[in-house]
Amino acid sequence: MKKIAVIGSGFAGLSAACHLAKAGYAVTVFEKNSTPGGRARKFEVQGFTFDMGPSWYWMPDVFEKFFSAFGKKPSDYYTLERLDPSYRIYYSAEEQLDIPSGIDALCKMFDRLEPGSSKNLLKFLEEGKYKYEIGINELVYKPGLSLLELADPKLMSGVFKLHVFQSISTYVRKYFKEKKLVQLLEFPVLFLGATPEKTPALYSLMNYADMALGTWYPQGGMHKIIEGMVQLATELGVTFEFNSAVQQLELNAVKAKGVVVNNQFRAFDYIIAGADYHHVEQTLIPESFRRYDAAYWDNRVMAPSSLIFYLGLNKKIEGILHHTLFFDQDFGKHSEEIYEHPRWPSSPQFYISCPSKTDATVAPAGHENVFILIPVAPGLKDDESTREYYFNLVMDRFEKMTRQTIRESIVFKRSYAHNDFITDYNSFKGNAYGLANTLLQTANLKPSIVNKKINNLFYTGQLTVPGPGVPPSLISGQVVAGELIKRDKK
Repeated sequence: MKKIAVIGSGFAGLSAACHLAKAGYAVTVFEKNSTPGGRARKFEVQGFTFDMGPSWYWMPDVFEKFFSAFGKKPSDYYTLERLDPSYRIYYSAEEQLDIPSGIDALCKMFDRLEPGSSKNLLKFLEEGKYKYEIGINELVYKPGLSLLELADPKLMSGVFKLHVFQSISTYVRKYFKEKKLVQLLEFPVLFLGATPEKTPALYSLMNYADMALGTWYPQGGMHKIIEGMVQLATELGVTFEFNSAVQQLELNAVKAKGVVVNNQFRAFDYIIAGADYHHVEQTLIPESFRRYDAAYWDNRVMAPSSLIFYLGLNKKIEGILHHTLFFDQDFGKHSEEIYEHPRWPSSPQFYISCPSKTDATVAPAGHENVFILIPVAPGLKDDESTREYYFNLVMDRFEKMTRQTIRESIVFKRSYAHNDFITDYNSFKGNAYGLANTLLQTANLKPSIVNKKINNLFYTGQLTVPGPGVPPSLISGQVVAGELIKRDKK
């Protein structure tokens, strides 16, 4: 059996490990942290269980497709619940909007806010469905190694229906005028790495995923997906080594001989880097073997970082759902302060996840588990005084809009931002979401899954194809595994 090292146990690394083990390879996953999951790790304290990163379960079909490749179902590992309402939006203390689950209820909501707009919603979602079927079911499974991949007749014939050369901002406003509906439809692209004015309308597929396919929750938390994937990988024969940061790759003229872990050399036939692409390329291999130089990376457009607060409260709070978005400030200004003129935001939008509204297991009885996230630009100076400033800014607004005191009920508090992303994940510029999905960083224009100078080194994850997010990362692992197997057979 040929031996494969996978660096990193995030969604992409686990996906690659499972597919390669199924194909008959001996796979070892090296994880620098003490637990699996990468950004989707969990931590437990004082009876609370916190998901550290991803909190939205969208695109359930992608998870079903992943597990079905191994004769399994998601329900073999965790129990899903569809949230209804999907989430709540605060525009002010006096005005909130609950986004219902199901097309009929959504149509009624749209007509209430903009009379007659339900017809446009149905057309908008039908176009989003086409983009989803092409984008998520076909385009994202391309390895991005040749322009001939894009010469697929189905892709070519439908290129104008994908609205690749039109912005999501212009596209949404073609259908809707009501400001609240425009904000609702633009919000999913906030984390893709550009303002709505510079994000291709292709990504209305995210609206289809949100509204048609629904928002779900795996009971126990998002880390239950990771636990399921680790269990599957173990069943397939994958070996895991935790607290095992890869320090360097040992190379000869054209290939990697293996990895150095905890100051010991370990020989492998192939290496898949599911860790931060920039870190692996710029730190673990000598300059002469790098495909991209430092200037290339400095010119990449990154998706946002995040300032996160994990809070444990000793009481139940009112006014929020499992997912709650606070859109009481200027959406355009906050986007500009992330993407156009990077700085700490003046009046940021923020998001709250409160899984204890759905799941009694993530907090002690009578308590609340609260996750607060502010999207911010990558590469900012991060210090405790800045974090505390934004904590108080957000809590002032949180308490004001929900008309209750919250701070006095906090029994646990932890913050997480740029410095932590760098320490825990070697994250380039402290980013949280990877490479921005701009037109010039799509498909073949992303950093490659192969290193042309080292013929047995491959890359997977959110800095290569197909891009950031949990479902794309799952797919990224499958894509790189497929490419490795194809080349190995040659």
